[in-house]
Amino acid sequence: MNTNPLQPWQAREQALKALMLRALTGDERAYRQCLLGLSGHLRAFLRRRLTRDTDEVEDLVQDTLLAVHNRRHTYDPALPLTAWVQGIAQYKLADWYRGHGARVPHNDPLDMHELLFAEDDSEAREAKRDLRQLLATLPERWRVPIERTKLHGESVAEVAQATGMSESAIKVGVHRGLQALGRLIKDRP
Repeated sequence: MNTNPLQPWQAREQALKALMLRALTGDERAYRQCLLGLSGHLRAFLRRRLTRDTDEVEDLVQDTLLAVHNRRHTYDPALPLTAWVQGIAQYKLADWYRGHGARVPHNDPLDMHELLFAEDDSEAREAKRDLRQLLATLPERWRVPIERTKLHGESVAEVAQATGMSESAIKVGVHRGLQALGRLIKDRP
């Protein structure tokens, strides 16, 4: 008897793959459910990569879903749906970076497809809410450097220039703030 439960990403993979397979036989309801399920996962996946351009996430989600729709006939059911969708999402993201004259900061191997479905949009919203609550408890001299460097992706020099703090103060603020957050998380029930 197999007592090893499925990982959450494996359960999502199975559910979405089953919907896609039904969709490929003409089940429109399954197709709508599949696209809806993919959209939340794609949104979370793309948000992690476009930390400075969050307004672009929704456009990229729609571009990716359109590509999935247009290329659905090429999906090989013998392969994980998540790997196929991640490949399309990464291609669309690379296209976006090229179009905006930016370097691609992430290069995820395709065999890491479980990362695409490691979380969904609702988990990301809950995590954001929790993080905002924890950050609000920190003094401003720690909170601002963490928010700007770790959440918004600004460099230490950019934050120092914008806030008038020294680069050393930014680094110390991030370090001490992260230590304080670690203690807060450890002490949470």
